[in-house]
Amino acid sequence: MFMYLFSILLIIASNVLYNIVQKSTPSKVNPFLTLIISYLTAAIIAFIIFLFTRTDKGILSSLKELNWTSIVLGVSIVGLEFGYLMAYRAGWKISVGSLVANIALAVILIPIGILFFKEGFGFNKVLGAIFCIIGLVLINR
Repeated sequence: MFMYLFSILLIIASNVLYNIVQKSTPSKVNPFLTLIISYLTAAIIAFIIFLFTRTDKGILSSLKELNWTSIVLGVSIVGLEFGYLMAYRAGWKISVGSLVANIALAVILIPIGILFFKEGFGFNKVLGAIFCIIGLVLINR
């Protein structure tokens, strides 16, 4: 139960910080330079945490267990980071841009969850999704 709540709270806190930082990034800085510095920082932190959390496997044997998902995740992260940075530079408000993106994401992931991951989707969730779509329309008017 702890990890169930902790993981969501970590996502929320990280997303709040993420959006504040993205909105605060100077508009004159090259977006890809800021991504390079961000990824170097993330890589160093992840490597340090890896050293403290690894099992008896070394880094080379752990590397053998990876598959295509790590590469595609890297590509998607660059798109996500660049997209948010450009959205804020284009004038999206921090209170609306993230909301629109996350509601649209949630609605798009519904059929993916149902079709590819065999997740259930009951009446309450359908109703919630409809309210999200209505909210997207209202927010963008």
